[in-house]
Amino acid sequence: MTGVRLPLLRSMALFAMLFSTPGFAEERKSDAPSKAEVEAKLTYCKTCHGLSGQGFRGASPMPRLAGQQPEYVQNQLQAFIERQRTSPVMFNVAHVLKPGMLEALAEGFKDLSPKPLGGEPKELIGAGKKIYEEGVPDAKIAPCATCHGPEAKGAGGFPRLAGQLHDYTSRKLTNWDKERGQDRAKPDASPIMEPIAHGLTAQQIAEVSAYLGSLE
Repeated sequence: MTGVRLPLLRSMALFAMLFSTPGFAEERKSDAPSKAEVEAKLTYCKTCHGLSGQGFRGASPMPRLAGQQPEYVQNQLQAFIERQRTSPVMFNVAHVLKPGMLEALAEGFKDLSPKPLGGEPKELIGAGKKIYEEGVPDAKIAPCATCHGPEAKGAGGFPRLAGQLHDYTSRKLTNWDKERGQDRAKPDASPIMEPIAHGLTAQQIAEVSAYLGSLE
């Protein structure tokens, strides 16, 4: 597995460098919004992401935010603001938020823990668990658990995947380079996942997505 882990470790080092610099941290500092302002904005977010932040299936799957790592939520909101990540809806939502509100929203979703929305194909869960825990050595893909943890709850800038809508996860992996890291002149953490997303087959994506959707 050495050939799998070295590129991953280099990517993780890049991730740490990008998001631990003083300049990046300073950009996040701001006067904290009032409790009422935060509650109002959380309620607004839940219009699309579900009343408990558990995700929602409408015209397209809206991701679960409940229990998500706050640092990851902040990073993604900033990516929408800077158009590093594509979504016309989320750009309009995020670009009006001040740094203090980004932090407050991320913290607001952290402690929510509703049951997963469900709906994943049960017959794919076993194969998905194997990919998550063991990777795909033939394709030089390391275990997902290496970064996202044995229970898929993430850590720091690495997102929680447990309980995420399987169809949302599948879409994001399938369209990774069309939606993430869109400004190559300003690299973010997206390159860590790009070769992994590209290395998985459509069937493997469906399998690991199903497994993640089944976790609490």
